[in-house]
Amino acid sequence: MANLIDFIGRLFISTLFLISAYNKIYSIDGTMNWMEGFGVPGFLLYPTIAIEAILPLFIIIGYQARVSASILAVFCFSTAFIFHLDFNNQMETISFLKNIGLAGGFLFIVANGTRDWAIKKNKKYVRL
Repeated sequence: MANLIDFIGRLFISTLFLISAYNKIYSIDGTMNWMEGFGVPGFLLYPTIAIEAILPLFIIIGYQARVSASILAVFCFSTAFIFHLDFNNQMETISFLKNIGLAGGFLFIVANGTRDWAIKKNKKYVRL
């Protein structure tokens, strides 16, 4: 049962980023203009899409989940402070807290890793 709950948790926390990457791909110009409005160079959208598309898949399947989760935790924390600091706007406050909460969830994966339903690269040592 714990393996199933672990997998569902990884699936839920990662789905948001897969949907976000999809939306960014289909509105590249608008997203790039929005980012540039915050002083972030527009070309950084392409690595952002890669991060949001690849790392959540790694977390779902359990391949290098701790590394992927640590990168996504930093990503969530930094985007919270770059894009969602307008606390006069309630939606921005909610987005800020959502990103901080997601960073916390990813840190939980960093600390605990994944359970058995994950691809693991265990090295087998042969004793001679």
